Amino acid sequence: MSKVILPGSTKLAPVPAILVGTGGNGFKNNLITLAWAGVINSEPPMLSISVRPGRYSYEALEKTGEFTVNIPAADQAKALDWCGIVSGKDHDKFAECGLTAVAGSKVAAPIAEECPIALECNVTQKIPLGTHDMFLAEIVAVQVSKEFLTEDGKFDLSKTNLLAYVCGQYYALGELIGSFGFSGKK
Repeated sequence: MSKVILPGSTKLAPVPAILVGTGGNGFKNNLITLAWAGVINSEPPMLSISVRPGRYSYEALEKTGEFTVNIPAADQAKALDWCGIVSGKDHDKFAECGLTAVAGSKVAAPIAEECPIALECNVTQKIPLGTHDMFLAEIVAVQVSKEFLTEDGKFDLSKTNLLAYVCGQYYALGELIGSFGFSGKK
């Protein structure tokens, strides 16, 4: 396969398409759409998000040290996209998207009740990177909609129809092709 060399860029794909909930502790509840996010540690469970300092949610993130990661389903793509193009300074994103803000079980930042999965996070460190600041956070609780659990209590991704972000476009995650370790099973 022949390759062409391009300049360095953010072509890692797919990446999560998430709604980060900020607010509580005196701040207005808000949602910010992000794709610069990922798991960074297993024990304790941790993730990172990267946010431009000029974004409306930035001050709440920095001052409260809490946020939620709400993972939307494909039928919520319009709300996800809209929350990324308007400012929470001028809009009540929860109300205008028909989403319900519910306080987390361990953090004051809101979760979007309609999203299949919500991760509650406490910031442990902020690292300035250039255009964005990266917030490292411990995942202190996970909320999963009951309808996406199997009878034995395991999460069933196939029921959720989650989204991914690929170079400026949203995709619904598709068919299961294997589970971790399937290539080595006998």
